[in-house]
Amino acid sequence: MIIAESTPVEDPTTQKKDRQCPYFKAKILDNHKAEGVYATIKDSIGEQSIVFTDKSTSYVGIADFVELHITVKSDKETTKETLECVDITISNAKRNLLGNYHKIKRKYLQLYLNEFVYKLNRRYFEEKLLDRLVIDGITGL
Repeated sequence: MIIAESTPVEDPTTQKKDRQCPYFKAKILDNHKAEGVYATIKDSIGEQSIVFTDKSTSYVGIADFVELHITVKSDKETTKETLECVDITISNAKRNLLGNYHKIKRKYLQLYLNEFVYKLNRRYFEEKLLDRLVIDGITGL
């Protein structure tokens, strides 16, 4: 399961609306049943969130945990507009895992995804990266 924080952004010069996805979370689920999805949603997303998902039956009860749940039918157009960040992240994770690791065991898959998401979430730190490293070293995180 990939969860992306999405912020609508409008370019002031072109007035073109776009989405920026600064933070992600990835979780390996044993199956795609609603119980596992709901537990992950409860742990990862605040109650005042707006959630976009595809029309999978595993997401039917998410509206009970968030402010607004919007479902969209997965097709070429909605993948480009609504779920683009998630789709690109899944593709990049697959490519990264296939390119770096030649034999992935299921018991280590969550660790590989944690590493991928850790790097992905810090891609915009740039000059703050050293400061963050020092803070993490001092606090022991």
